[in-house]
Amino acid sequence: MKINFREGEVVKVGEVLVSIGEQGEKIPEKEIGVPGPSAETKPSAEIHREKVLATPAIRQLARDLGVDLRMITGTGEAGRITDEDVKKAGMNTAKPVRPAMSVPSHGIPGENEKRIPLSPMRKKIAERMTYSITRIPQACGMDFVDVTKLVKLREKEKDNFPEIKLTYLPFIVKACSVALKEMPEFNANFDDEKNEIVLKERFNIGIAVDTPEGLMVPVIRDVERKSIIAIAGEIESLAKKAKERKIKLEDLKGGTFTITNVGSIGGMYSTPVINPPEIAILAVQRIKDLPLVVNGQVVPRKVVGLSLSFDHRVVDGAKATEFMNIVKRHLEDPDLLLVDMS
Repeated sequence: MKINFREGEVVKVGEVLVSIGEQGEKIPEKEIGVPGPSAETKPSAEIHREKVLATPAIRQLARDLGVDLRMITGTGEAGRITDEDVKKAGMNTAKPVRPAMSVPSHGIPGENEKRIPLSPMRKKIAERMTYSITRIPQACGMDFVDVTKLVKLREKEKDNFPEIKLTYLPFIVKACSVALKEMPEFNANFDDEKNEIVLKERFNIGIAVDTPEGLMVPVIRDVERKSIIAIAGEIESLAKKAKERKIKLEDLKGGTFTITNVGSIGGMYSTPVINPPEIAILAVQRIKDLPLVVNGQVVPRKVVGLSLSFDHRVVDGAKATEFMNIVKRHLEDPDLLLVDMS
């Protein structure tokens, strides 16, 4: 058996990943074909080699220098083309196919640097975030919330449920479920191929979890039917599974709205990126002690910043502000949540 690619190399569709033969059978070196003109039309004098042996990095260098790899005889092992082969050929190229990358004035690429290839999970995150930013017209509304009453409620109740880590996030999830029920256009997906808003009947809120590999978004399903304590238990369980890479794929699907809680790190406001194809995402910051005017008096209060990024194709700023006001109202007066703590 011969494995034709090293770890980290990109394997293109149609290339041979592994060659398996009988015991003692000689397995040929991997050959990577380069498409050229058809047999009926290609001039025999123009292209004298059908196949080349070159790594993806060498192919990229050849594209940068405008070099045709089919016209190079490799000097490396088994005829493999090296970077020196490409550079020598590039010196004889009058005009590159595309401009080479500019070299920073403060140094030469490769010196005093370390390159880290993206993990498969990081690549997927990069693809989704690039799609979100480039395809969705996003706007962001920000506000702060006086959560002094909520802090007191949580402090009073957390010791009554020692088996559960009662954080502020379950209260925020519950407040968002109220807002989603009142404003169903936020509990939706956008089908950009058909230009249709797809309203969802279930209220499934994703919770962004920071793991060593990157953000994962487990989904709490049917949040409007669950108590604060039930939601807290699910958040704790799913977050643990995500960080240990034991979470199931189905636990990451079906979200209709996302909350990202960066309060444990800090900050007052941020501009979260929408998790497509959802309509909006809410970022929650750290609770801080700030002076506010209450009944004409400046007093210290517990304050948290909220940021709501939304798809401007579906909702406008006024609707986003209305949504935020519903969340804000229920966090400022948690009795409105009708919390069932049992």
